[in-house]
Amino acid sequence: MTKDLLVARRRYPDCVARWGRARVRPLDELLLLPTRSPLATELSRALAAAARVHMLKSDLVRVPVRITSTTSEAGAYRYRRANPIDIRVSSRSGHAATGFLHELAHFVDHQVHYDRHSRVWASAVHPAFAEWRETVARLSPRPFPGGSHRQRYFESAQEVWARCYAQTVMLRSGDDFLVGQLEQLQHADEPHVWPREAFAPVAFQVELVFERLGLTQLELPLAA
Repeated sequence: MTKDLLVARRRYPDCVARWGRARVRPLDELLLLPTRSPLATELSRALAAAARVHMLKSDLVRVPVRITSTTSEAGAYRYRRANPIDIRVSSRSGHAATGFLHELAHFVDHQVHYDRHSRVWASAVHPAFAEWRETVARLSPRPFPGGSHRQRYFESAQEVWARCYAQTVMLRSGDDFLVGQLEQLQHADEPHVWPREAFAPVAFQVELVFERLGLTQLELPLAA
């Protein structure tokens, strides 16, 4: 017997289960936030802000949101093929709400559309995102540190969508804490966000994406 056969195979985390038929559901029915973490209140405020923007059509059981202590990234969305595993948020980033919303955007993008062959997500190809793609292409590039490979990564549809989603949710939140966190990042000229004036038409297009997908709760005018 070779030594290779004696090495235990790495066990990957299980994907989130699916149950019943897919239906349009509020975001708080799809995510399981930590309750004992010092970040619980901040994440709850961020999720509530996102839930005011849109819902999601899904048959998933709740996706866990896990707190980590990593310093290498603000968060991560883990998945296998079309199925989510979890959303991770670092407690050491200093901007947990922003990191959480960025990863939530990846989750939404992945669940709206995932092509098993090309592995592209909704932000790159879905017709509901077309006008958003056209609008965001007119934004001035942000100065990310690092080489051309890193720049191409941050300019990919998935990453641009995640940044636009997080900024839109915070901008539209009406929550002083979240708006303050966004303004702090803008004041520091953080590359992950855009100046308020330049971003306004993009925020509108992010909202329209969810309207086109039928995932907003629109208030219809009452007949006289």
